[in-house]
Amino acid sequence: MIRYIRRAAVLCLLLLVALLVNAARVMVFEAAELDGNPANRRIAIQRYAQPRGEIVVDGRPVTGSRDSGQQLRWERTYREGPMYAPLTGYASQTYGTTLVEHAEDAVLAGTDPVLAPLPLWNDPRRGRQPGGDVITTIRSSMQAAAFRGLDGKRGAVVALEPHSGRILALVSSPSYDPGVLSGTGRAVKDAWRRLNSSPNQPMLNRALRQTYPPGSTFKIVTAAAALDAGVVRDVEAPTDTPDPFVLPGTRQVLPNEAKGCGDASLAYAIRWSCNTVMAGLGVEVGAAGMVEAVERFGFNDTGLRVPSWVARSNFDRGMSPDQLALSSIGQFDTTATPLQMAMVAAAVANHGEIAYPYLVDRTTTSGGTTVGRTARRTYRRAMTPSTAVQLQRLMVRAVEEGTGGNAAIPGARVGGKTGTAQHGFGNTGTPYAWFIAWAQALDAAQPAVAVAVVVEDAEAARTDISGGGSAAPVARAVMAEALRLEAEARGRGAGGAPAAGGFPVRTGP
Repeated sequence: MIRYIRRAAVLCLLLLVALLVNAARVMVFEAAELDGNPANRRIAIQRYAQPRGEIVVDGRPVTGSRDSGQQLRWERTYREGPMYAPLTGYASQTYGTTLVEHAEDAVLAGTDPVLAPLPLWNDPRRGRQPGGDVITTIRSSMQAAAFRGLDGKRGAVVALEPHSGRILALVSSPSYDPGVLSGTGRAVKDAWRRLNSSPNQPMLNRALRQTYPPGSTFKIVTAAAALDAGVVRDVEAPTDTPDPFVLPGTRQVLPNEAKGCGDASLAYAIRWSCNTVMAGLGVEVGAAGMVEAVERFGFNDTGLRVPSWVARSNFDRGMSPDQLALSSIGQFDTTATPLQMAMVAAAVANHGEIAYPYLVDRTTTSGGTTVGRTARRTYRRAMTPSTAVQLQRLMVRAVEEGTGGNAAIPGARVGGKTGTAQHGFGNTGTPYAWFIAWAQALDAAQPAVAVAVVVEDAEAARTDISGGGSAAPVARAVMAEALRLEAEARGRGAGGAPAAGGFPVRTGP
């Protein structure tokens, strides 16, 4: 009898071991596969069992959460959603996350280990932490000025703080309300279909992920290349460029909108936007020299993150001389994001150095304790300081005496460059209107802001759209607001009050 009991005990022990081995297999080796199984609702239920953390602009959340009372309990809400959609993106229970909602998802969802008060505190048995907050670099009044300036027209605005790389405004227009995608059900799917089928592409982030021919704003890059290469040593000297200018190896004549461009100086060419002079200088610098110079500004970089990914701005590495001439005035295959062209303006304003652009200042726990901070770092040295100083003067003259007069701000030093970029088959499309600029208060040690504006208003008559007429006033409104904030912050600082929350007051790089 005892022998049978022992056999039964051994059998039970073997069954127990088998059960433990199987449990280990499921819990350890197959856990990831089971977690990713679409039929597993537990992950989604846990993800939406608590509110997400907030995305904060100027100390005020621009996001929120709503208790839906459904199995996926907490849905995302947005305050002034269309204005901030180009930076927040959406957090949808149906379609996932984009932009900052995606890049900082672990913090916002409470799954990032840095949110735990103690090591290993995020062990599954203990549950996740409350969602943390993401503090952005955006200034609400500048964002509003840019949003109002575009007034629903297709286009984008990017404003940077040149010496730090902080993104102060990021607007894409037309926009959409991310809140309509937050939940589940037919209404969300209908909104998704409607937004994606709209010819105006409201969900396209034109500031970061749409590239345009930059037109004459690219002439600042070509001018920097020519000055750094020694092709131009005196900006006031004639350049020996004929008008009309025949593209090398062709019979095609390159026209000028401006008068007096024949044999004009670089200073005149920037002030009045002479195509012939800048195309000729690009050819003189040569393909290899232009590619090297252009890539110092960030063109052809596929790795830029702010923290969302940014589309690659293009400058071809292999071109014939006639193609190089056109590329040197921002045409042919040359394309750029509005962020890239804001970085061009910032490089001039910041004595040739481009600070790495960033949108997230810091991340915090739900209680406000900082757990991560974005440090200032150098992105590229685009040009020598002496070249940057010369281009500053030329851009100021373009505003004071040339095509950029609509960007002038009383009591401030403003440098700018207009651009009207042709596109479409045979250049028959309505031109894109560009303006890049920077602004510095007369009593300030350095420029406060660099900005790029592009307007692609297909309803405008071809003769009515230009960088100076359509884009410069938008840039002026954004720069004026930046200068106001800077003056306000300096005033608080001088009075002994803390400048936190206002325009940053910095004593060093």
